[in-house]
Amino acid sequence: MSKTFLLLGALAGATGVALGAFGAHALRNRLTPEMLAVFETGVRYQMYHALALLAVAALEPRFGGYLVVTAGWAFVIGIVLFSGSLFVLALTGASAFGIVTPFGGLAFLVGWAALAIAAI
Repeated sequence: MSKTFLLLGALAGATGVALGAFGAHALRNRLTPEMLAVFETGVRYQMYHALALLAVAALEPRFGGYLVVTAGWAFVIGIVLFSGSLFVLALTGASAFGIVTPFGGLAFLVGWAALAIAAI
């Protein structure tokens, strides 16, 4: 399972860098400052949780168990729902996707809580 989280973390990090560059160069003159900030928030949280996935990949062999694995999958779900919905919102203006964002944030919280409990 640790290789899966290593792969997912690396992919999230690589796409986060690409999206950050895209936002800084291609979107700066195409989005309002508010929507650019929304896009950048999505990138920032994706990068934070890409690093969290790398930590899960490193911790899983040592701690194992369902809590560390739960944390990893919660981070993946959070990236897709939280960051993904912010990207769609910023690029399309479709505010209906804003309803998804809190579920991604909740997934991030579940992931961090699962890691904290695993540490105990």
